[in-house]
Amino acid sequence: MSDAIKTHMQTSAQVKLAVAESCSDAAMQAAEAIAQCLKQGGKLLLCGNGGSAGDAQHLAAEFVATLDHQRPRAGLAALALTTDTSFITAYSNDFGFEGIFERQLQALGQSGDVVIGISTSGNSANVNKAMAYARANQMITIAMTGAGGGNLASHADIMIAVPSTNTMHIQESHIALGHAITHMVEQLMA
Repeated sequence: MSDAIKTHMQTSAQVKLAVAESCSDAAMQAAEAIAQCLKQGGKLLLCGNGGSAGDAQHLAAEFVATLDHQRPRAGLAALALTTDTSFITAYSNDFGFEGIFERQLQALGQSGDVVIGISTSGNSANVNKAMAYARANQMITIAMTGAGGGNLASHADIMIAVPSTNTMHIQESHIALGHAITHMVEQLMA
């Protein structure tokens, strides 16, 4: 059984090495866009479903708190659109699940804000709908997906597509990319 774990970890590492080669430029573009937005008084809004919802929350927390508690800094304006369960359940009960992120962008988003849509397939309907709204309303859109980007690619100003179709490895890479982006934003904001 330990061989299966070893193989999983080695495959995950291989995906991350491929990510380093294929996604670093886009991740840097994302960091620059986020830093510019924050410097101008804007905010970062993140959305996704399931594990990607967890990633949205994790990354929002890194921005608001700090990536490294040994290097304290001022909080950065970030919000995961996945956390308000009262809104999400009320809205989806009355109007359906596909509009939950778009509606929050209508209420909370402003021109110049950055929206990160996270979807391993790139085909999550509610994330796509939110990203289309964001782009139509002059928000900067960053998509984090798996290989190919799915439908989300057509709504992204900046596309970060992990070169894998394995959901686990895509999610592992998304959080590593998110940490790298947060680190670079902290450097650019210093």
